[in-house]
Amino acid sequence: MADPEDTRDVYETQAAVYDTQRSRTMFEARWLARFTSVLPKSGRVLDLGCGTGEPIARWFIAEGFRVTGVDFAEAMLTFAEDRWPNGDWRQADMRTLDLGETFDGIIAWDSFFHLTQDEQRDCLVRMAAHLNPGGSMLVTVGPDAGEATGTVGTRQVFHASLSPAGYATVLEDNGLRLTGFLAEDPETECRTVLMARKQET
Repeated sequence: MADPEDTRDVYETQAAVYDTQRSRTMFEARWLARFTSVLPKSGRVLDLGCGTGEPIARWFIAEGFRVTGVDFAEAMLTFAEDRWPNGDWRQADMRTLDLGETFDGIIAWDSFFHLTQDEQRDCLVRMAAHLNPGGSMLVTVGPDAGEATGTVGTRQVFHASLSPAGYATVLEDNGLRLTGFLAEDPETECRTVLMARKQET
């Protein structure tokens, strides 16, 4: 089993390989369209674990959203900064997220699942605090509770997930309602996708 404490180093050392290998086919497009359909036009989107900005941040930018990209790996952010020099790119760890701002939407695609189960529970609290009332989040998780090992470039990397019911409970405890969950969606190369919306005040 990969060590979750190695995740940052994996992305620092494998950034170039990751950027080369990351699919640009936009298999995520159906979920992104569903997600943005409930966001205000030109709204603010927090891309949590934005990596190199390809292809997720690029998609939101092209659709006219104001994107803030956050990643804890400097090497990954360098690619995003080179592509969009005037973009809002910030180095930060989602486990200690505290931007003092709120957003209309938060996406954590292929990033959130690198956290341990306890870190995920805590991060969901932080994400909820960064959402405007009525805002939505889109996150890739695992299909059920457990831990697994994935790969980035030539390195192994840690993955974990709560159960679907576990996610629903944490979300509800923080004023969010689960609005979508699909385990191992074949249209997204078998990602498990979760959507939730923060209640209006």
